[in-house]
Amino acid sequence: MGFGSAGLTFFDPVARALIEAGASDEVKEKVLGELIGNLQAEDWDTELDSLQDFLDDPAIVRAFANNGITWED
Repeated sequence: MGFGSAGLTFFDPVARALIEAGASDEVKEKVLGELIGNLQAEDWDTELDSLQDFLDDPAIVRAFANNGITWED
């Protein structure tokens, strides 16, 4: 069974906080990339839901891509 609430509980709030704080693309990519990797290790299975919410932020999209998660239209 996967870790379905990880996006709503952990990833999305952290991503939004970084955006609101004006974090650089480098910081967002580094911090969120590590978070994504850790959540995947815990069997995160709703990554695409979170990725979809942040498709307008290239640094966040890169953080996902660096962890093997990409959006296909």
